[in-house]
Amino acid sequence: MTLAADKPTMIEFKDVHKYYGDYHALRGITATIKAGEFFSLLGPSGCGKTTLLRTIAGFEGISSGAVMIDGKNMEGVPANVRPTNMVFQSYAIFPHLTVAENVGFGLRKDPRSKAEKAAAVAEALEMVGLKGYGARAAHALSGGQRQRVALARALILKPKVLLLDEPLSALDKKMREQMQVELIKLQRQVGITFILVTHDQEEALVMSDRIAVMFEGEIAQLADPETLYRRPNSRKVADFIGTMNFLPAQILSEHGGKVEVDAQGFGRLTLNADQVSSAPGGTGASIGFRPETLTILFDGQTATDRESMATVEEVVYYGDMTYYDIKLDGTTEAMRLSMRNVFGRPVLDIGTRARVAWAPGALVLFR
Repeated sequence: MTLAADKPTMIEFKDVHKYYGDYHALRGITATIKAGEFFSLLGPSGCGKTTLLRTIAGFEGISSGAVMIDGKNMEGVPANVRPTNMVFQSYAIFPHLTVAENVGFGLRKDPRSKAEKAAAVAEALEMVGLKGYGARAAHALSGGQRQRVALARALILKPKVLLLDEPLSALDKKMREQMQVELIKLQRQVGITFILVTHDQEEALVMSDRIAVMFEGEIAQLADPETLYRRPNSRKVADFIGTMNFLPAQILSEHGGKVEVDAQGFGRLTLNADQVSSAPGGTGASIGFRPETLTILFDGQTATDRESMATVEEVVYYGDMTYYDIKLDGTTEAMRLSMRNVFGRPVLDIGTRARVAWAPGALVLFR
């Protein structure tokens, strides 16, 4: 996904703090979210992401700072008059009502005529792929259909911001993946700002224009998915986003925008400044790299850049992919390597000696 830089700001957090007694839940959150952006708050349980989402909705007050929506300070503005709507993890569908009654529930005090409301309900149901489901009993719906009803009920009020509190967590893997794609398409169709709370790294990477990774009430890194994955700014972020291998390293010199290091298993190499993490980790220098950045060379193949020898320690076959745990010569810990299972490519046995290709440009240095 791409995000136009010239889009106006829809949400702005200005040094937001939130205390529950002595517990400091949000610690100086400062960030902006653009209009029409699909934005995710990602982090482990208890990191503050849901609390931050609820401050936008008005369900939680803040201790200090400011939450701005469309240029207006939300201090003292109750939840029911904010230009937002939320889809909860539980969906909160009324089982005794029909699908149409559920979707139109928020229009009870709307001055429009009965026919106009019915047309709005039909439009919302068609938007989420439930055309013709209006008369169906809500209790007879599948999990995926209930999720769509909750979306239609939120969108019918035409909010400027749709807040999604882990809306896919109750779905099975196949339905979850299908709904991820449908949510992306829906967001593009309606064009409003979506803000998703999730603890699922893959979900955030798939769906988001930008992601704020949170730990202990703070934003550790805010960036687009590719930057977060390829250039995490700390070892903690790197370890949380997907799988990252780490090898001990020694920094030899830094000059002219280049950093020379000696990395266990890789030897001496030179990295660009943009390959060096900006946030200190406090555990000594290490080199990080993703499993797919290592490639096993089979007979007749030559490395396009660097090559090392390794021993296969473990093999896990997933059908489309095989994951190998390998130990590079000169290292003490096994590294994870992934290979796509194309036709004719063998799956190696444990104990096999293998040539492994890698490129310095795929590495990240953590201090």
